[in-house]
Amino acid sequence: MIKKALSIAGSDCSGGAGIQADLKTFSALGVFGMSAVTSVVAENTFRVIDYQDVSPGIIEKQIDAVCEDIFPDAVKVGMLSCPATMLPVAGKIKQWQLKNVVVDPVMYAKNGAPLMDPNSTDTLISEIVPLSDVLTPNIPEAEKIAGIKIANQEDMEEAARKIHAMGCKAVLVKGGHSEGEATDILFDGTKFYYFSERRVNTKNTHGTGCTLSSAIASNLALGASIQDAVKNAKTYVTTAIEHALELGQGNGPTNHFYDLYNK
Repeated sequence: MIKKALSIAGSDCSGGAGIQADLKTFSALGVFGMSAVTSVVAENTFRVIDYQDVSPGIIEKQIDAVCEDIFPDAVKVGMLSCPATMLPVAGKIKQWQLKNVVVDPVMYAKNGAPLMDPNSTDTLISEIVPLSDVLTPNIPEAEKIAGIKIANQEDMEEAARKIHAMGCKAVLVKGGHSEGEATDILFDGTKFYYFSERRVNTKNTHGTGCTLSSAIASNLALGASIQDAVKNAKTYVTTAIEHALELGQGNGPTNHFYDLYNK
């Protein structure tokens, strides 16, 4: 029986990030993908033009439509721009008792454009973080959530401790914004795990955060432990970045299907 995953996230019309990246990742990893759109984003590889949030009622009804018929084995939560999108998602995760919830707290697009109202962090912390089996902030997002500056690996660990204390089961602080090897740090409340991959010298990294979090969700749906899900997802994303597509004028998309096409 094929495993199923639901992406609750924003839509990227240029296809490299958001729900589009999540559905490609689910498919590449052999999981049946479904979606609930929270925001429609007019963006491409070099700029975010604008976005419009979907109404809370329609967000709720999309999640209901999926869960009453094809119940997901894992959930990836992406762009939640404000409390009006966060609260209905939190309510439905609780109502349907959704499992294997991976939250990517998307605050900025790759080009730095804000995708979350800066005043919404408190709602994210109180309503969404405690429902996360894995939270996957990058360094700027971890700084914002933990309320500290991150300059080195020790700071990443401290941020992970602080964020874990907010109620998530595990937190993965991603090291893509640091120097040197791209080391991500996973903390499950008792132990730190370190995941390092060679840093790929490319500007084409549009949607890497979305892709990593949906790859983790896919692996959890397939029955992997959190540590193995992160390890497998990191390897998958690194390959997708290595063979990234030279498309657009800005940060091009990763190659979600590289391994699949090879096989």
